[in-house]
Order: sequence, then structure tokens, then C-alpha cells
Amino acid sequence: MRAEIPDKLYFKIGEVSKLACVETHVLRYWETEFKEIQPKRANSNQRLYRRVDVEKILQIKTLLHEQGFTISGAKKFLKTDGQKGDTAEIKPPSPSCLEKIKKELLAVKKLLLQK
Repeated sequence: MRAEIPDKLYFKIGEVSKLACVETHVLRYWETEFKEIQPKRANSNQRLYRRVDVEKILQIKTLLHEQGFTISGAKKFLKTDGQKGDTAEIKPPSPSCLEKIKKELLAVKKLLLQK
């Protein structure tokens, strides 16, 4: 589900944090890793994100949290605009996930052998 971005010129870090459902320290870290995120600074030195920054943050979150990209894989994906991305950068499934899949497949096999 995609967050609805309000029609505003600038967003404070707390607003972006709520929109993206990530902590503010994660946003600050992503700024250091992804040159595509470049918030302006107010006179009070507070970060002010533009709509394009928020959209890029939501895309990065999707790549990292939903599609399983690593940081470097997401960087490559964004650099190539998603064209023919290197799938070697996708994180492998966790052992617990694989174990669950194995159990489900064995259960299906058992059902099929019963018939």
C-alpha cells in the first residue's frame, strides 16, 4: 500500500517519518547512503524534504523492506532507473523462511501421496 503524500511544498523529518513508517534516524542514514535524497535546510537547520524526496524515500523503503534489496542493490537499481537490475543484490530468504517453505512443500507432498 502506497502512502498518500499531502500536497505541500516541504515536509519536516517527522512528517516524512510518519508517511514512510520509518524512524527519523533511518531517514538520516538513508540521506548519507542515497544521493537522491537531498533535503533543504531551514534557517533553524531543520531538514525540509521536497515532494520528490518523499517519493524517493518511499521507493527506497519499498526496495529495501518489501523487495529485499540490499543498500548497494537499491543504489544500483536507482542509478539504472530499474532497468535490467542486478538480481544478485537481492537478499536470499532467511533460514526460517526456507524452513517454513520446506514444511509446507512436505505437507503438500504428503497430501498428494495419499491420493
